[in-house]
Amino acid sequence: MNVIKAVGLIGSTIILACAVIASIALGVTDIPLGTVWDSFIHNNGGTEHLIIRTARVPRALIAASVGASLAVAGAVMQVMTRNPIASPSTLGVNSGAAFFVILASGWLGVSGLQATTWVALIGATVSGGIVFFLGSIGRDGMTPVKITLAGAAMAAFFASLTQGLMLSDGRMFDQVLVWLVGSVAGRELPQLQAVWPYMGAGMAIALLLGRHLNALAMGEDVARGLGQRIAHIKLSSAAAVILLAGASVAVAGPIAFVGIIIPHIVRYLVGTDHRWILPYSAVLGAILLVAADLGSRYIAMPKEVPVGVMTAIIGVPFFVYIARKGRRT
Repeated sequence: MNVIKAVGLIGSTIILACAVIASIALGVTDIPLGTVWDSFIHNNGGTEHLIIRTARVPRALIAASVGASLAVAGAVMQVMTRNPIASPSTLGVNSGAAFFVILASGWLGVSGLQATTWVALIGATVSGGIVFFLGSIGRDGMTPVKITLAGAAMAAFFASLTQGLMLSDGRMFDQVLVWLVGSVAGRELPQLQAVWPYMGAGMAIALLLGRHLNALAMGEDVARGLGQRIAHIKLSSAAAVILLAGASVAVAGPIAFVGIIIPHIVRYLVGTDHRWILPYSAVLGAILLVAADLGSRYIAMPKEVPVGVMTAIIGVPFFVYIARKGRRT
């Protein structure tokens, strides 16, 4: 069985590579694959080579990195909260990170890739901490319903604050509107290089937690009986989510639904072992966002739709299905 899963993971990685190549080659200006390959071997400074190296390649790599990060963060959060619709977007982590970025850049004058990334991480930490605190209040502790209500409340709260900041400054509204919807267009490679260390650290922590998350998924009492340190697992899981979600928001804005869709698809494909769920989620999340970004170029061509709109179109029906299924269960 593990051999089949390994082959599937390798096949998914090949599909991801093909999706990235398609993202580089296709768009308003279609570029032959030979030209794409030639641009990496010897750049001649032509228009097509310039488009590939400065626009298409960073865009594809950022979409893949953000998709992988959000999917893994969603998979971890669903185990932590025992909530099938938990993700950085539904529990307010993305909204909090986005609000702090807007506040810091528009009102406090914070600039620079590293500074913005740190602000996003702080925002994700604050919003996530508030949600988990509110969801844990009461005699019965954290429950899926309480954490969902707390996440929805904080997401709405931070979204309202963000809109208030934007409306108070018309120039800020024009500058950040597309970013707030979620977009990877116009991003440059240095922006990805600034957040890669945080994404890498969050991904490493999550992958190392695979076996421990399996125990936690069976219930806290069972996990304690198996000798697991629940507080340590939850703290490490929270750190992974904050790093992955905060870095993703810093570079691409608060893209929604990736963290809901992918973990459920992966569980259907490989079962409940998080040692496989997490790497599969990373690869399939990258495929989803690269494919969504590619599709966003064709909906209103020659204009482009932000990739956050595409993930919402895909994710809302899936969200409704999961919510109804959970209610029946």
